[in-house]
Amino acid sequence: MSDYKKRSFFSLAQPFFGVQKGLFLLMIILLFAACNSPYIPKQEGYFEIPLPEKKYVQFDKASYPYTFEYPAYARIIKDTTFFDSIPKDSFWINIDFPQFDARIYMSYKNIGKYKLEQLVDDAYKMTGKHTVKASGIEDSLIHPAENVAGIFFKVEGDVATANQFFVTDSTHNFLRGALYFDATPNEDSLRPVHDFLVKDMKHLINTFRWK
Repeated sequence: MSDYKKRSFFSLAQPFFGVQKGLFLLMIILLFAACNSPYIPKQEGYFEIPLPEKKYVQFDKASYPYTFEYPAYARIIKDTTFFDSIPKDSFWINIDFPQFDARIYMSYKNIGKYKLEQLVDDAYKMTGKHTVKASGIEDSLIHPAENVAGIFFKVEGDVATANQFFVTDSTHNFLRGALYFDATPNEDSLRPVHDFLVKDMKHLINTFRWK
């Protein structure tokens, strides 16, 4: 208890001294005991979320320029709106995990319409938007197949998307993916589900092929 608090406390208590002195001294003792008691923070607990068994199926649509494996407990939806805007290419898809309120956005672009350098720069800028809340960003090279290479981003902290990636064949195709949760970012509470889905994301990358 600070000296300032002590002085304020006693100045307010002055009228009570006298008849109620004994009772007030007891109140002082109790207050000092409360002020000097160690504070023990209450640990937060989170509900345990049941996780399904890992099982994958092939995505191989005839008209799409890519193929990969995705979890059987997810569903693929053609992306008709990308954050309230119209996708710029017909091969944009979402991989939804309704039981986890999570989604992997996958946006495809043909390099013939764009410059590869600009697409790579945009991917880094999209990841860099989270630097305000991020405690760190790691980028690592991925090369799952002969003509498939890119970067995997890991963003630490309470951010909307902690994992992103892009892959390209450097001549014709470019695809960017980002894992989002439809919830307030909380790294600790999302950790079990996040880690579970990141394994699925990496499996997707490792099985990704251009046609």
